[in-house]
Amino acid sequence: MSAAQDSTASTGVRLSFGFGTDRGLRRELNEDAFLAADPLFAVADGMGGHEAGEVASRECIKTLSSQGVLTAGSRAATAAELDHALREADTRIRELTNARAGTTVSGVVLVEERGVPYWLVFNVGDSRTYRLSQGSFSQVSVDHSEVQELVDAGFITPAEALTHPRRHVVTRALGTGSDTEADFWLVPVEEGDRILVCSDGLSGEISDEQIHRALGTLRHPQDAVDSLIQTALRSGGRDNITVVVVDASNVHGNNSGETLNTAQMPRAGAEDTLPRMDPATEPVPAQPQAPIPVEVLESIPESVLSPAATLPETSPAAHAAAAESLHEENHG
Repeated sequence: MSAAQDSTASTGVRLSFGFGTDRGLRRELNEDAFLAADPLFAVADGMGGHEAGEVASRECIKTLSSQGVLTAGSRAATAAELDHALREADTRIRELTNARAGTTVSGVVLVEERGVPYWLVFNVGDSRTYRLSQGSFSQVSVDHSEVQELVDAGFITPAEALTHPRRHVVTRALGTGSDTEADFWLVPVEEGDRILVCSDGLSGEISDEQIHRALGTLRHPQDAVDSLIQTALRSGGRDNITVVVVDASNVHGNNSGETLNTAQMPRAGAEDTLPRMDPATEPVPAQPQAPIPVEVLESIPESVLSPAATLPETSPAAHAAAAESLHEENHG
């Protein structure tokens, strides 16, 4: 499934985006869900297989889409409000699945600070957000995974992490486990920026160089989405694959985008984000909860739409065992 959209808000920043998802070649179900609706673009990758990983990912997307501050065209969201929404999603997933399923989530919100546009990037788990800007390509989010911790500690190289037997074990997720804290980055929007949000069904199958090549050579975001999904399928398609690509133009009234034709590999040690924001320092104002129009790639099942629907009860011991083991995704 794939589609493309364009959006312009009162700030003048014009967004053009494409999106798509594929079950992959080995999975029976597609446990990914995502949302592509200005100002919010997010990908959630459910964990738990037949234990309802798809319920976890869709509940995450449903909760985010119901936030009044993320109403179409709004630029007023803060890290504190987004953090509040993610905590609400965590609570709802635990209620619906008895803490037997979870989800990663990564994405970006277009916001304004004193009239200046920024990408507010957020992440829990190992779904990813990348940025191609003014010729520089980089991964903005940082994986919450065992192999990322090994890389950070210097025990393995990034190349070794791609084939490490524990590469699918995440250390943070919504809906299960004890660590659900999100990381946030505030990145200034540059003319011609291209943002990629994806599940690990893409990043686990193809290299960053292949991702960069597609983003840097295919002008329309939907063409980039379709190419990346097909490349991941040709590389094995062992997991669900979900991709959202967002282009920004008319930033500060400037239409001279430079992203596509000046692409270069990222410079070593280059930093293009501000220090992580602390949501606890910002108040969370009350917001209206009116539903907003969104583009969600897959329909939300009835089990999520019904407030009374839950999974069958299990014993406390079974709950504890499930929470302990769930963080390892079941890749066939």
